[in-house]
Amino acid sequence: MTEPQPNPAPLLPGKSTSGWRFWGQVALWTLLALTGLGVGVVSKFLYQSNVPAHADGPAYLYIRPGEKLSGVFRSLRQPGVLERPTEFIVVASLRGLGRKQNALHPGRYTLRPGLGNLDLLRLLESGRQDTIAFTLTPFHYLPQLPRQAGRQLYTDTARLHKLLADSTYLATHFGLDTATIRTLFIPGQLRLFWPTPAEAFLDSVAARHRRFWSATRRRQADSLKMTPVQVAVLASIVQRETAQPTDKPLIAGVYLNRLRKGQPLQADPTLLWPLHGLGTRKRVLNVDKKVDSPYNTYTHKGLPPGPITTPYPQALDAVLRPARHKYVFFCARPDGSGFSDFAETFADHKRNARRYWQHLDSLKIKK
Repeated sequence: MTEPQPNPAPLLPGKSTSGWRFWGQVALWTLLALTGLGVGVVSKFLYQSNVPAHADGPAYLYIRPGEKLSGVFRSLRQPGVLERPTEFIVVASLRGLGRKQNALHPGRYTLRPGLGNLDLLRLLESGRQDTIAFTLTPFHYLPQLPRQAGRQLYTDTARLHKLLADSTYLATHFGLDTATIRTLFIPGQLRLFWPTPAEAFLDSVAARHRRFWSATRRRQADSLKMTPVQVAVLASIVQRETAQPTDKPLIAGVYLNRLRKGQPLQADPTLLWPLHGLGTRKRVLNVDKKVDSPYNTYTHKGLPPGPITTPYPQALDAVLRPARHKYVFFCARPDGSGFSDFAETFADHKRNARRYWQHLDSLKIKK
């Protein structure tokens, strides 16, 4: 018989190949877990939404020409802009935003809800700014325009004011002068970049003017023996006379009848324009009819040298397609409706005017 052999001593880790395999697998799984955790953290840091949604629409980031990165970061730290602004600042700093190769592009940027840090960073690096809907509203006097532009755009208002007063520039670029340049402006919307130089602003206005004055409208002006400038001057008076769309062609017809007969226009709003009374005066006095101005259509026949406001397309079309009638007088109705009473004879007109003056007196409107 053979003697029983003693039990072998238990193997300690590291004392055999199978032991190394066990601890190697533990280390590998630990490394993979840590790596996966790191990838998840980095992915969340770069791609997780950082732009919140707002009930009143998206937020915007405005970068002014020459603005430094610190100013952009201050804007992004404003409440409600980013959910975690510090995260974006870290990513932007590591990527070198604002350095020469990633220069800041001025403009207005839409911060769409759901944008992550990396997508927002790429948006700013690309310079893909969006346009804004610039609303050009009627203005009576040139100094009002730069103020209007400055409220909606980042533009050099002093430069714009200077260009509008430069006769050589206006004649060279638009074929207009300081009196007629207002005919270039047709109220409505323009799509513009937020930072728009003064020259580019005027070029965009001129492009809208060219689009409006189609071949059809130019033929209509020719049939009246009028230029687009003359149409705009008369339309500016029609616009100031009434806000009622149906009355505009009727009033345009009255003034065209007076022009054809060689009669003075006798348009009350033209008396108030040199007095800077448009928009502030409701009544024209007899003393106003003595104002010494080429805009006084009581003492000067024909059209004034320029428009008294910037007419809407509807007023321009009212002149281009006037009502055909024999009226040479009109007066606002005393009911406050904004409509007018029309007359062929001066006697009928005086009766209409008397009723309107009595209405103003009852309201104690003296001017």
